[in-house]
Amino acid sequence: MLAREEYIEQSYLFRTLGERMLDGVATQEALKNLGHEILATTKLPLAIDYLVSDLKLTGTIAPAMRQLNHYFTAFQTFVMAEAEDEEGRFDLRTALVILEREARYLGEGGTPEGLFFYRFECLSRNRLDYMRGLLATAADDAFNADWKNWITMVSRQVGLVDLADLIYIRSSELLRRQESRASFRKSVDTQNDENTTVQQTAILFGEKEGRIAWANRGKDPLYLFAALQRQLGYPVVPKLKRSQPQTESPALLARRIDRLELRVKLLEEETKDGIDLSQFDPKNQPFKQPPNE
Repeated sequence: MLAREEYIEQSYLFRTLGERMLDGVATQEALKNLGHEILATTKLPLAIDYLVSDLKLTGTIAPAMRQLNHYFTAFQTFVMAEAEDEEGRFDLRTALVILEREARYLGEGGTPEGLFFYRFECLSRNRLDYMRGLLATAADDAFNADWKNWITMVSRQVGLVDLADLIYIRSSELLRRQESRASFRKSVDTQNDENTTVQQTAILFGEKEGRIAWANRGKDPLYLFAALQRQLGYPVVPKLKRSQPQTESPALLARRIDRLELRVKLLEEETKDGIDLSQFDPKNQPFKQPPNE
């Protein structure tokens, strides 16, 4: 994990780079200028210099980020590589927004739970490769050994087992329910067996996450993510903007109406006596006197 100031500067880098790309500034030129704007006490200016030098040779950023794996995470490199894939449909500007919000969340003291939910929703909404995306998530140092093993297991079972069930069985909510059930039982042996069963698996999520996962079993995972964002304040994943229909001006609508009236008139003439083509001859058009100066 990096220092807080590193994540703040990373957030500024990804946000400003996306804004300047929208303004038509070349990626190489934008990165070079941002290298002077970033706080010099951080390690990000050195990383930007390496990105610019490698961008001149390869034309991409992901390979250089992969070489700087001690600074950029595997998930950041994965997102950038998917955005720079010529055969994919993942937009580079969307990737920069994803990286910017993740860095901002980590700079605010993000938790492993929120980081996992954010990255999983990014994979879901943008239809990225689950296997490679989750393996890149598990390679992050923000997760301990129990988290890494569980995320690797999820990467193999995603699509086969409901995500809400996988979260619920690793939450404190399941432990609370088992203890409440055991309190009503008279058999001491059964209660001891249940306690040992609970202690075999590490608890990764709290009661609130487990309760929300229980309420969203069998539903679309996007409903689960939306509920977690509302209730627990987890970061919101950028959504693809729908194309809005362009509003037409009154002059354009008037020309379109004139063309429609002309077509209707031609159809009426065709159904009666046929279309008189002489009316379209420039020789038969009346001469208009030009206006005086």
